[in-house]
Amino acid sequence: MPGHLRDFFAVLPDTPEGQAAAGRLRPAETAGAGTVPHPSGRPWIVFRLPFRQVSRVTRGDDALVLIGPYRVPDDVLHGVLGPARDTADLHRRLTRLPGLHHVVSRVGDDVCVRGTASGHRRVYHAGYAGGRVASDRPALLAHLTGAGIDDAALALRLLDFVPHPLRHRPLWRGLEEVDPAYALSLRDGPGGPRHTVWRWWRPPEPELGARRGAPLLATALADSVRAQLAGHTRISCELSGGLDSASVAFLALRAAGDRETALLTVAARDGSSEDEMWARRGAEDARRVAGRSVEHRVVPAGDAPLFYADLRGNARELLDEPFPVAPARARAYLLLGRAAATGSRYHLTGYGGDELFNGLPSACRDLLPRSPLKAWNRIGALRHQYGWPLWPTLRALLARPSYAAWLAGAVTREPPADRGPLLSWGPRQSLPPWLTGDAAALILDELRSAAGHAEPLGPRPGRHTDLDTVRVGARGFQALEDVGVTAGLPVAAPFYDDRVVEAALAVRVEDRVVPWRYKPLLVEAMREVVPARLLARTTKDHMSADDVRGLREHSADLRALWEGSLLARRGLVDAARLKRLADDPYSPVLQRYPVDSTVSCETWLRTAENAWPAGEDHRDPERSEAVS
Repeated sequence: MPGHLRDFFAVLPDTPEGQAAAGRLRPAETAGAGTVPHPSGRPWIVFRLPFRQVSRVTRGDDALVLIGPYRVPDDVLHGVLGPARDTADLHRRLTRLPGLHHVVSRVGDDVCVRGTASGHRRVYHAGYAGGRVASDRPALLAHLTGAGIDDAALALRLLDFVPHPLRHRPLWRGLEEVDPAYALSLRDGPGGPRHTVWRWWRPPEPELGARRGAPLLATALADSVRAQLAGHTRISCELSGGLDSASVAFLALRAAGDRETALLTVAARDGSSEDEMWARRGAEDARRVAGRSVEHRVVPAGDAPLFYADLRGNARELLDEPFPVAPARARAYLLLGRAAATGSRYHLTGYGGDELFNGLPSACRDLLPRSPLKAWNRIGALRHQYGWPLWPTLRALLARPSYAAWLAGAVTREPPADRGPLLSWGPRQSLPPWLTGDAAALILDELRSAAGHAEPLGPRPGRHTDLDTVRVGARGFQALEDVGVTAGLPVAAPFYDDRVVEAALAVRVEDRVVPWRYKPLLVEAMREVVPARLLARTTKDHMSADDVRGLREHSADLRALWEGSLLARRGLVDAARLKRLADDPYSPVLQRYPVDSTVSCETWLRTAENAWPAGEDHRDPERSEAVS
């Protein structure tokens, strides 16, 4: 097993070099490993998947392979592959199924690899020995090709939010990531192997009212939950006290049948928090609805690690890139460990609900051309909720920057504004003061360069941010899945299922984003599932107190993190300033500039640079062999 990669697959060319690559990956050494062959008998797909399932069928030399959280029955896959005329037709037919799997297909001489439209399942590829290798893990490709870390891509991750399309730039040189809406096509031709990408997914038009859209959303979410529970005799669900986790938990109880189900809640330290009260109400209702005993475990607040606890624990997973989960990893690991202790074999969460149903102010702006009164009513309500001054709000509404113009100015050296309307293509960010001049120059150069060719995900700011927010959240959830692999418990977020995302995005903006109602579309969809008193909650707790307290109580760990900082060695951060801030956790600087992304980059880099076993051939081809 290379490095810390406990979970991966790779698609290899039908060549001697591809067969040699399979040998380097050594997938047969561990449980959950296997190989799917080419018609020639050489390895086509090699994998190590301790929790994910591989479903596959063939039609002559044609083949369809799905890699995801549950096994798809052979007869279902034969019904998809059997009548398929070509690759595009095959992938159209796959949209009947819940969208949770990587898909690898071979139709004629066309090999196709894709992930999910949400961005939860991603695909990377790189040239290798005259051919091309694809994988769900960029670190695996870096291992095969000897690629070095790209400092510009790393510098971008020091931002709190990496704008599209720069987010799709891998951390290693020479690798490429496939846009989630596109599929990678690999062919052998007269001129040798070649690769292209083609668009397999387009978002639905937001045309449905809530009356039509809510039942479709309810069905898609129920189908996803039901599919993921197949084959598991005991499950667990997060019950945070919020609407998202309650929706998933009650759907799971409906689908569970005789499966034993445990509900888990982490109590908050903040005495004004309401989450635990609502979670206990949810557990009471769950027992009544299920008509049987349903275990509910509340993790005492004192048992829950603060943010920034056990930063060394991040070395256990080699993530695809730095994710903000790093400062909160110990909290996530505790919850999953407690869930596993109940005997659970599958853990469901409500992750993704905020991204789909909270609604962003820029979505209301999209209403202006056809419903100016509705748009202004909603934006006015949001202005009062967020404290936006009137004139800046009006200026933002009148401004019409192109995506390229917005991207070129999306990051600034100026201090962050206290309040500002979020009505454009995305947030405007300020560079943290501990970044070096070199890091700032790399970031700004990359933004200006990308602005020359970048296209938004939608024609209007609201539609773009709808899609982009889902992609950001789904991308980050991958890190929690990796923590689950370490904890020995697969963890899932049904809201990131493509069919669920499609159902939500098919509903009109005015029915999804209503500032004076809390997640109105999800409430309507769950009326027959979640008890009415839980649907009535309109508040949401936050954990900012745990963040500040974590900075204080783990200041020594943070200071130690900047001793011998690898980011500083690369010239990206001022380690001395970060050490001073670690000694001053109440500094106004840390209130205005969150340090999470920098912590995540440092911990990730330490893992990535020490990922491979001693003796592995891991050379950076862009670095000189003659080092004096």
